[in-house]
Amino acid sequence: MPTVTIYVDGDACPVREEVYKVSDRLGLPVFVVSNGSRPIRPTGRPLVQLITVEAGADIADDWIAERITASDVCVTSDIPLASRCLARKARALAPNGKVWTADNIGSALAGREISRHMREIGMATGGPSPLTKQDRSRFLSALDSAVQAAKRG
Repeated sequence: MPTVTIYVDGDACPVREEVYKVSDRLGLPVFVVSNGSRPIRPTGRPLVQLITVEAGADIADDWIAERITASDVCVTSDIPLASRCLARKARALAPNGKVWTADNIGSALAGREISRHMREIGMATGGPSPLTKQDRSRFLSALDSAVQAAKRG
């Protein structure tokens, strides 16, 4: 069975602790990738590596997308990064437990573009809702499922 690595788009990830617990339980390596704009405290966990890339648009995304494989999982709120991971046959999920798939990523990218356009013309689009306990539970379940699917290949 292939080794599953979890990649975390770390700058604004609200479920890092949940990822660390799954890593501890299953013995999986984790890369938390950040541009350093929001310092992430070292975890003291041997399987968790904090990677700080230079500041700049999509540098952290590029780092992940260049390394992720079909036996890996990416945790990200960034829809374009999720799309790039799916293109490499990896699994991708959002911190709220939404699993990104070939069937739903296209409409998510389109919705993102519509929201971007609305912001450009001055319309308020709001941000993501705060995570609930149910979201965290859904995320843990989705992460376990993604890891098991990645192990199966």
